[in-house]
Amino acid sequence: MGGEQVQEAVEHGLTVLGTVVDQDWKGVKAGRLEWDCRETADHIASDLIAYAGQLAGRPTARYVPFEIDMAECENNADVLEVIRTTGALLTAAVHTTPRSVRAFHPYPFRAADREGFAAMGVAEVLLHTHDIAEGLGLPASAAVPPAGLGLCESVLARLFPHVRPGDDPWTTLLWATGRGELPGRAPVTEWRWSNPLHIDAENVVLQGVHPAAAADLAEGGTGGFEWIAGGPVEGTRVGAGMVFQAYEAGVHRPEWGMFVLVRKEDGFAVGALGYHGAPDEEGRVEIGYDLVEGARGRGHMTDAVRALAGWARERSREPGDVRSLFAVVDKVNTPSQNVLSRAGFDKVSDDWGDGEHGADGEQFAYELRLRA
Repeated sequence: MGGEQVQEAVEHGLTVLGTVVDQDWKGVKAGRLEWDCRETADHIASDLIAYAGQLAGRPTARYVPFEIDMAECENNADVLEVIRTTGALLTAAVHTTPRSVRAFHPYPFRAADREGFAAMGVAEVLLHTHDIAEGLGLPASAAVPPAGLGLCESVLARLFPHVRPGDDPWTTLLWATGRGELPGRAPVTEWRWSNPLHIDAENVVLQGVHPAAAADLAEGGTGGFEWIAGGPVEGTRVGAGMVFQAYEAGVHRPEWGMFVLVRKEDGFAVGALGYHGAPDEEGRVEIGYDLVEGARGRGHMTDAVRALAGWARERSREPGDVRSLFAVVDKVNTPSQNVLSRAGFDKVSDDWGDGEHGADGEQFAYELRLRA
């Protein structure tokens, strides 16, 4: 998801809205929104320039405090020209922003990267084009994005990782944002974007893997990361496949998913770690991890596991959430045992393994209690 997709969404929106440019947009309610169609069009431009501003200024605590003034737009054609221009600005900002940059966005972890802002920009354009088209009486098919662009699939996988994908991505996106119905699913009355969680450690950053990246990793790709030689390793690809399977089943909880370890010194990915799912009824969640061989022996995984445990400890203060972290390690894997010990885990079993998830008695089990 990048600048090209932002431009494609904007061109689609301009094409659709260009067919009704001579109608009166003021005072005509935009679909299910409280705004009228002119206000909604203004909002599209405001979002695009705001996202570009976040990537350019890179604030970490709030939105850059500026607003776009549309008062001098004499007609709807002028408004569309502003949308075209602000779309170009966001496209440029996405193109020129390094992958590692994070800027403030409130949902859900108070930050987003260039891909997140691109996805949010695409979603704003697609959804509000739909709202305006619906308000002005265009047929429902008029605002459907071209399927070949894959915009809806990309938005769902990046911003709605908790939503089970449906057979029709556009219909699913409308339902997920409270604009439509899906058979067998309850109506949506409240929703938020869900940008991936990043956890800062001493020498690495744990970058959350969204379902689109997980699918790419599982199929042999890079997941959008730049890896050191030898990466990603097989364990990372297997873990990514588990993430995507959970997404397809509608049970993926992004904060309890998978993270890629990115070195701060050069921006290269060196390994992955994550949870094997959300905490169970007892509040216990299992973790797993691996490193590319060329990155081993430098403390990266100990650094990452400590950071992951620190984030989980913060969550443990919330009722009904995580209470302990669990891990199993082969008895011959001394380096991995040392990682867990240095991260504060205690050995709780000397003969773990049931034949299905590890040979009988050939693994150690470790646990880190986060609260009583």
